[in-house]
Amino acid sequence: MVNPNRGAVGFKSTEFEQEYDRPSKSQLKRDMTALQKLGAELVAEPKERVMRVPMPEDVRDAILECQKIKDHEGRRRQMQFVGKKMRTLEDDEIAAIQKVIDSWKGASKAETAAMHALERRRDKLLADDKALTDLKEQHPEIDVQQLRTLIRNARKEQAESKPPKAYREIFQILKQLQGKSSGAAGSAAAPATSDENDDTEEE
Repeated sequence: MVNPNRGAVGFKSTEFEQEYDRPSKSQLKRDMTALQKLGAELVAEPKERVMRVPMPEDVRDAILECQKIKDHEGRRRQMQFVGKKMRTLEDDEIAAIQKVIDSWKGASKAETAAMHALERRRDKLLADDKALTDLKEQHPEIDVQQLRTLIRNARKEQAESKPPKAYREIFQILKQLQGKSSGAAGSAAAPATSDENDDTEEE
C-alpha cells in the first residue's frame, strides 16, 4: 500500500519543491558570467569613475589593481579574481553598481546623439550657404566673417584632400554655441573624449 504522505512514485512532493527551489547549474553559470562581465565593464572604466561607484573596498581594490596590469596573462588571472570578488556581492550591491553603469550608458548615448547633431549641422553649413544665415538668426553673437572663411577653407580642404583643420574648427565653434544655449547640459553633451577633440589636440 502506498503511503498517503508520499506521491505515487514513493517521494514526498516537498522533495521535488526543494529541488526546484535551487538554481539550476545553467542558471548559476549565467549569473557567474553576468557578474564577470559586470566586473570587466568596471575595469574598462577610468579610475575616477570606479572610485564613485558604491561597492566594498576589497572589490574596488581588485578592479583598480586589474587596471594597472599590462601583462596579458597577469591581467587574465586578475580578471578571474575580480569575477570571484563580484560573486561575493549582495543582490542590492549588484543592483546599485548596475544602476550606475546604466546611467553612464544613458549619458553616453545622449552625448553621442548631441555630437552627431553638431556634425550634421557642420555638414549643412558646408553644403548650403543659407545654413549660415539660419545660424546667425539663432546666434546673433557669432562672427559670420570668421565662419564664412572657415567654411570656404573646409570646402577647399575636402576638394584637395588636405587635413581637415578648418572642418574641425567649425565643429568646435558649433560646440561652444551649443554650450552657451544649453548651459551645463550643453557642455556635457560634447565629451572631451570625442574624436573631434582628440584630433584637434594633436595638431
